[in-house]
Amino acid sequence: MKKAIAALFTAVVCFSFAHSSNAASTTYTVKKGDTLWKIANTYKTTVDNIKKWNHLTSNNITVGTKLIIQSSSTATAKNTSTTSAVNSTAGKKVIVVKATAYTASCKGCSGVTALGINLKKNPNAKVIAVDPKVIPLGSKVYVEGYGQAIAADKGSANKGNRIDVFVPSLQSARNWGVRTTKVTILQ
Repeated sequence: MKKAIAALFTAVVCFSFAHSSNAASTTYTVKKGDTLWKIANTYKTTVDNIKKWNHLTSNNITVGTKLIIQSSSTATAKNTSTTSAVNSTAGKKVIVVKATAYTASCKGCSGVTALGINLKKNPNAKVIAVDPKVIPLGSKVYVEGYGQAIAADKGSANKGNRIDVFVPSLQSARNWGVRTTKVTILQ
């Protein structure tokens, strides 16, 4: 009888400890320039986990939004992020491109993309200009070093594996420079 009670007590203590460690969480307030991807990387978890914990149905977040980040995710995220990364890119096209940056305020630029997005009214929009033969217009993409974006524009210099990322200022475009990066076509 004593062994049964001791075993039951040990099981209850172990279960309580495991349950309480999973319940720990942190609240993160979204700041300007944040993306779910950046926040997930900071907390060593996945975008899918953050969306699940906060009942989010899209990747759009706004400044001031408070997000719940599970503290126990640090231990499990290493396992799940590898699985999620494999699942999220499985069957998706990844291409290496030469990327430059552009603004909506160049001489002769209307500021309106091929899909009708007004970049002057939406200076923080994540848009890339593409060769539609390589990346179809309207595609949702992930650009390494830039984040999630939509292929909403095309440019005369964008032939083959070349893209332009939209940035709000000329200085940001200069800072971007010319780089080789990877683009994952998400949808």
